[in-house]
Amino acid sequence: MKHFALLLLFALNASCLAAQAEPVAPLTIFEQLTATEACELTLEADLTTLVGQKKTNNYLPGTLRTKDGKSYPLELRARGRYRRKVSQLAPMKVKFSKEDLRNAGLDTLNEIKIALPTTFTDVGNELIVKEYLAYRMFELVSDAHFRAKLVKLTLKDTNDKGSGTKKVFAIFIEDEEEVAHRIGGTPDGTFGVKIESLDQQQAALVVMFQYLIGNTDWDFSMHRNVELFMMPNGKRLALPYDFDFAGLVSAPYASPSSESGVKTVRDRYLMSSDVDSEALKTAIATLKSKEKEFYQLCRNKHLPRTASADMIGFLQYYFKNMEGKDAAPTVMAEKRE
Repeated sequence: MKHFALLLLFALNASCLAAQAEPVAPLTIFEQLTATEACELTLEADLTTLVGQKKTNNYLPGTLRTKDGKSYPLELRARGRYRRKVSQLAPMKVKFSKEDLRNAGLDTLNEIKIALPTTFTDVGNELIVKEYLAYRMFELVSDAHFRAKLVKLTLKDTNDKGSGTKKVFAIFIEDEEEVAHRIGGTPDGTFGVKIESLDQQQAALVVMFQYLIGNTDWDFSMHRNVELFMMPNGKRLALPYDFDFAGLVSAPYASPSSESGVKTVRDRYLMSSDVDSEALKTAIATLKSKEKEFYQLCRNKHLPRTASADMIGFLQYYFKNMEGKDAAPTVMAEKRE
């Protein structure tokens, strides 16, 4: 009995020492703000000036407030390409003070990207929720992904007291530095990389996922809506983002790439880019294994039933045409009456 008690005491001491040796990492500001789906946040800034200088990368001061009254000073600027040109308010990058984060007990990873509706309408909000769900779908198939969270965002323009406020859905997306920290890699901005330098399993997942959602607005070598991360094994991981040109989302301004030859984003075009054929087969099997989970994601409570049904129908067309197949046709055209 005495011997057992000594063993138990030793085990408890070892457990305590292990806990002390492995302190819990502090939360990032991204994790702190987006702990729940559709959390309510308020962004206050001179949005009038931000619109006026949307072609620049100049930062402006602002404040982000949580529903429970916490406030975080920040700087914000316009970001993006196409949406920067056409949106009522351009997508943003926000940057927090590292000192403020440290004082709040948070990690010093201090940047977040924000995607906003191109128009402040019900349709604009619907499209942003659908794009958010595309991020969540890729999260189901790969551990290497950009985390994205849906936010109910109130926008207050400090330069226009009479305009009131605008309430929209937004997507908060983690910055590439935070992704790199999480997956253990390094952001790699090298252009023109050879396909064989990519992790083939991950590259194949990107190829087939983009095909599944009907997106041709991306490219590995030119980093168009794809970020590369150099991993310790010497291979590059490719992570996709910005899915508003996908057929799954069906934004009214979206069009397929001219190289594809298809006429609408509702038609799928395979951009396999010489990715290993066996890796593509594995990716196809992975997507098939997640079919029901994809449909469940599309039944999101923040999306009208008609929009959910359209997303599910678009995905079902892919899975129906891929039954019994381990390779995808170059073009999968949606049937139209």
